[in-house]
Amino acid sequence: MTTDGYRLLGKIDSPRDLKRLTQEELRSYCDELRHYIIEECSVRPGHLASSLGAVELAAALHYVFDTPDDRIVWDVGHQTYAHKIITGRREAFRTKRQLGGISGFPRMAESEYDAFGGGHASVSISAAFGMAKAAELRGEKRQIVAVIGDGSMTGGLAFEGLNNAGASKATNLLVILNDNNMAIDQATGALKNYLLKISTSVHYNRFKQRLWGVLSHTPRLLRLCQKAGNAVKQGLLNNSNLFESLNFRYFGPVDGHNLSELVRTLRALRDMRGPKLLHVMTVKGKGYLPAERNQPAWHAPGRFNPDTGERIASKGSAARYQDVFGQTLVELARLDERVVGVTPAMTSGCSMNLLQETLPGRCFDVGIAEGHAVTFSAGLAAAGMVPFCNIYSTFMQRAYDNVIHDVAIQQLPVVLCLDRAGLVGEDGVTHHGVFDLAAFAAVPGLTVAAPMDERELRNMMYSALRSGCPYMIRYPRGNGAGAAWRNEPFEELPRGRGRMLREGEDVALLTIGTTGNEAARAAARAAREGLSVAHYDLRFAKPLDEELLHAVGRRFRHAVTVEDGCLRGGVGEAAAAFFNQHGYRIAVRRLGIGDRWVEHGTPAELHAACGYDEEAILAALLASGEPDGR
Repeated sequence: MTTDGYRLLGKIDSPRDLKRLTQEELRSYCDELRHYIIEECSVRPGHLASSLGAVELAAALHYVFDTPDDRIVWDVGHQTYAHKIITGRREAFRTKRQLGGISGFPRMAESEYDAFGGGHASVSISAAFGMAKAAELRGEKRQIVAVIGDGSMTGGLAFEGLNNAGASKATNLLVILNDNNMAIDQATGALKNYLLKISTSVHYNRFKQRLWGVLSHTPRLLRLCQKAGNAVKQGLLNNSNLFESLNFRYFGPVDGHNLSELVRTLRALRDMRGPKLLHVMTVKGKGYLPAERNQPAWHAPGRFNPDTGERIASKGSAARYQDVFGQTLVELARLDERVVGVTPAMTSGCSMNLLQETLPGRCFDVGIAEGHAVTFSAGLAAAGMVPFCNIYSTFMQRAYDNVIHDVAIQQLPVVLCLDRAGLVGEDGVTHHGVFDLAAFAAVPGLTVAAPMDERELRNMMYSALRSGCPYMIRYPRGNGAGAAWRNEPFEELPRGRGRMLREGEDVALLTIGTTGNEAARAAARAAREGLSVAHYDLRFAKPLDEELLHAVGRRFRHAVTVEDGCLRGGVGEAAAAFFNQHGYRIAVRRLGIGDRWVEHGTPAELHAACGYDEEAILAALLASGEPDGR
């Protein structure tokens, strides 16, 4: 694809170029920008719908503010494709989320216009307030803007930032609430209803339109309005304004797709001192009808035909692990009335929507609030329920204290399901789930399991329900290994017991989770080259199968461990420490993720780069089987 068919797109390489456009040209540019994003995402997938909804907002911000001297902090990169293209990455946008290409999220190392990295939700206000306070302390006049949206305002960190910033009345900070009434799925909770009440107040909106029409031409009235505070707003809304109560001047809501209104409003707010919040209403998927009609599906739709809206399914007949989870959860809920599902704004992402559709009263989407999701689950468990709390591995990092303090210490039967464990691929460094094995294996009383295939996941969920103790199951993104699982009878797996998959005499191969599938193929290839490999699936990172490890230590002099997680503190390190502690003379080669940050690419590319794909496992086995084993 080229930009030859566009009149304006190819002429804009920076916000400086953007400022040369008339507002009429700016409108045309936004139309071209939206079309370009759709075109590119149709063949090189990414987060489409959120970015389509923020095109005018990104353009207006760079049109009004003096970036990069003025700082724009984007909350979550889902909104930032237009921002990236405006700020000199139009051609690089074709490489987004590919190995060696640009990130799908804001990255400080990537561009001076990316004021702060954003892969996890709700961070923008805290980060922007820190920047604003630094500018105040250093006597700098720059403007600081936080753009928060896609459900991120439901996160507790956002309110911690508002609470802190609102107490600093002299600090110049603008928070833009990009309100599309969505996270990945439909927004939930009381805050959604409150924002809806503000945005649909007929009297307030009529007054707001008239007021801003006057203020944009009358600076003296603007100053008078600043002094008046929130009295008028409170009267019109018949209630206290939440943001005004936190000492933020509240403005809006304004139409986030009306460029002239956005530009006029941002210019009026630009020179206003103190904490301010602008409420902007946008449509997720704006300008592309299929995305507007089914916003959750088009959050990250994969490849599609841009003309027809037909989504192109990826190859692979095996079920996705998330669908195995979702269907099994429904079955378990039907078997046991104590079973409930909890997720922080990831109902479709983890396939808990299957439970939501089947037994809606027993499925809880708590919003983008991982810590709350875990402690809410602990409360459910303390009252006799068995919650299956599903949180992506990378996001579970945010709830570490809740797992320890509220679940593990109290030995409550919460089943913590970590979707997207290991290297997730194109979402990159902020979304890889590489720390969970090391982080949670250190927690006393917490069982940590990892299935090798679909049937193992199903049985681990059943075993967790039967266990009556804190239980964590981690599994990857994507399709399974093709194991039969539908309508298969449940099997309770002994806690902390692994299994032998292949007999062998020369080298022991110890794997955890789905790495066992590539390892099994490598072991078969090693056998064809004359090396006899004994393959063990550990199943559990905590507790380790000590009987199995004793057997390996007594029998072998060489072992290879493989895990889809960090090596430091991981399962391989724990196995090596066990052998050393018990005096076994066994050389252990550990394969996994070293002490480094792993960028974006396909999972296969990243496994190869980190040295634990099938080829790397085979090489390690053959090297261990050489005469000196070194």
